[in-house]
Amino acid sequence: MSRSLRLLVALALACCCLGVPGLTPTAARAADRPDGIPPLTDDRGRVITVRGWNVEDKAGRGESALTAVTEKHFRDMRAKGFNVARLLVFWDDLEPRRGRYSREYLRRIERILNWAHRYDVQVLLDAHQDVFGPAFGHRGIPEWAARTDGLPFTPHPDDWFSEYFEPAVQRAFTHLYEDPDLRRAQARMWRVLAARFGGHPAVLGYDLINEPMGELRDGEDPAAAARRVEREQLTPMYNRLADAVRSVDRDSWLFVEPTPIVGEGVPTGLGRIDDPKVVYAPHFYNTAMEAGADYDPDAGWIEAYEAAVTVYPARHRIPVVVGEWGPLNNALPNMSRFYRDALASLNRYSSGWAGYVWCYGGGYCAVDAEGRFRANKEQTAAPYAAAVAGRVSADAFDPEAGTYRLRYRAAGRGVSELSLPPDAAGWRIAVTGRAWTPTEAVAAGRACTVRVFAARGAEVEVTVTRRDVNQG
Repeated sequence: MSRSLRLLVALALACCCLGVPGLTPTAARAADRPDGIPPLTDDRGRVITVRGWNVEDKAGRGESALTAVTEKHFRDMRAKGFNVARLLVFWDDLEPRRGRYSREYLRRIERILNWAHRYDVQVLLDAHQDVFGPAFGHRGIPEWAARTDGLPFTPHPDDWFSEYFEPAVQRAFTHLYEDPDLRRAQARMWRVLAARFGGHPAVLGYDLINEPMGELRDGEDPAAAARRVEREQLTPMYNRLADAVRSVDRDSWLFVEPTPIVGEGVPTGLGRIDDPKVVYAPHFYNTAMEAGADYDPDAGWIEAYEAAVTVYPARHRIPVVVGEWGPLNNALPNMSRFYRDALASLNRYSSGWAGYVWCYGGGYCAVDAEGRFRANKEQTAAPYAAAVAGRVSADAFDPEAGTYRLRYRAAGRGVSELSLPPDAAGWRIAVTGRAWTPTEAVAAGRACTVRVFAARGAEVEVTVTRRDVNQG
């Protein structure tokens, strides 16, 4: 073993399992996923996987904005093995009056990013909107930017998503996309955020707008309207916003979403976004399950969604990270099967995901008031390769066998990192090839970042097993 490799190992032994960022390896060669979709990579060239949760404060606004998000969110997420948070931020809080940006709101975002960095959690800043914004009783785009041409709006308190189809809401989206002054205002908003946070070590990237919608034309069905909106309005909007961000931040990833109708298994109509660091970020919701139905394994929804959602990123050669997913009622009889099928699908084509939502209670919350996973959501906490310095050829976790396997061809003297969640029995780690790890076992109930060191060009296999599996 070379003197330099001994030094790397000594440093790793000093920080293993403490969540300390890894050492800087030489650039890795990014391996394509089996369907031709490239992986996400970090600034060291490693292939990365992000898994975590949305973090939000939809109730707090003005003086109380973001106060419901605490350091505990990030400490607890990391303690269960997650490494990414999609943080909801609202334009109406950032710029409540046109041209007046809230310094206090920016400070609160920065405080949250500092907490995330403390626990080695990367953050995706999401410009969130629900039903456009405050003009219609929700959050997102400021009321001063809502132009309705006097069209009607009727609230639907028992079915808020149907409010997207109200004429006033649809017209407001059209003006956002088409009016030159609103285009400039949206671009300025993103320049403010990217200029302030582009250099923050916790920032992974920017989700440019949450679940964008548009206006149906007479005689147009929703699927056709969505394809047209994506092609003619969202694509140029994303290119404008990309230019705005790049004027102040050259490095962060840009996440672009289709309309929510992609959840019905319809490929997006988005065109090319002319930027080298774009991520396709669809959401993964089923209409029937959102209305309270149980998962139907025979309906083929997950298969149809996967077939549709992979078309765009494969064509444009961009990574996929699913920005939201997870049912409201996760305790129904078939939900254990749903989580198994959904996670298997997501892991086939995506570089990661953010579940909805990390909070402490009922409904969509990931955990209860005591911090315990709610029914079936414990399946989201599984071993994964957070960073691989090399070309990945196999990467899979078998939950029934309790075994995770990673195979890759190493690049340089790069350090790869595996994230292991707490397990009641603990984990054992074995490495074959010209590589090794200082961490051969992880104690029960403890999350750990396992670092693997490999010689350039080595064919490496890492096997992680539960300590009660064939271990006596």
